[in-house]
Amino acid sequence: MSTLPDPAPDAPSAVAPVAEPGRESLHYAVRNPKLIIGVSLVAILLAVGVIGPVLLGDGNPNEYVGPQAAAPDGTYWMGTTTFGQDVYAQFVHGLRATFLVGVVGGAIAAVIAMLVGFLAGYRGGVTDEILNMLTNVVLVIPALAVLLIINAYMGVRSVAVQGLFIGLTSWSWAARAIRAQTFSLRTREFVDLARLSGSGTWRIVFREIAPNMSSYLFMMFILLFGGSILIASSLDFIGLGPTEGVSLGLMLQSAQQWSALQLGMWWWFVPPGAGITAIVGALYVANVGLDEVFNPKLRES
Repeated sequence: MSTLPDPAPDAPSAVAPVAEPGRESLHYAVRNPKLIIGVSLVAILLAVGVIGPVLLGDGNPNEYVGPQAAAPDGTYWMGTTTFGQDVYAQFVHGLRATFLVGVVGGAIAAVIAMLVGFLAGYRGGVTDEILNMLTNVVLVIPALAVLLIINAYMGVRSVAVQGLFIGLTSWSWAARAIRAQTFSLRTREFVDLARLSGSGTWRIVFREIAPNMSSYLFMMFILLFGGSILIASSLDFIGLGPTEGVSLGLMLQSAQQWSALQLGMWWWFVPPGAGITAIVGALYVANVGLDEVFNPKLRES
């Protein structure tokens, strides 16, 4: 679902923000419907995931609290499961867990990708060859299979640990993209001046190169964030999610396991499925909007 600009060294979309003032970008951002819709939907779902559990108190979302298999009504807004669990309570707690695994996995992957990509692209030579070989190895390893094995043999699994392992296995494509963009920027005049002034590698990278790729890096994080949510939901759906708590993927897994579709209990599987789709879809739409904001060639007249 990637809408990142072409990671070729001369990609105009990735380096366009360098010459564009922040005020002009903000001007187009607040007028881009895709960006506004995507950010608004993510913000609403995030607010529900953060505030919802607080309003419900400290109760266990998996607690048996009502009649079994009850349809949505004024008491139970999203109905109950076949065991009498409140689907709404599970949904709001699941939203929080879904956002958490996305942030943890996306942040870890983004940090590793930036460290590897910047260092390989700026230093070149043997350093680039070694890091590029490492990136290629991680890139061809079936990450989902590795995560399946790790999760299957872990006695206790948490959302944070799940996000950690997702981040450690999903950074390679982003590192390659950052490396390519760093190659195109390391020969610019302002980098040469910083090098002549005696600045070290990381000082040049984070003070000269990274700021000129800020929009590109932000869009990359959005994709890593959404990808982490999809991977986590896949693991949850096959029963390898967190052993404690609840997530949207685990809700789908429970609904499938206990034949919610066959029993006509749509309120059990529709909310978590719609929640995952809405989050990832909104992130994709927001990413498309950001690309239009940062790349003048994509702006609508």
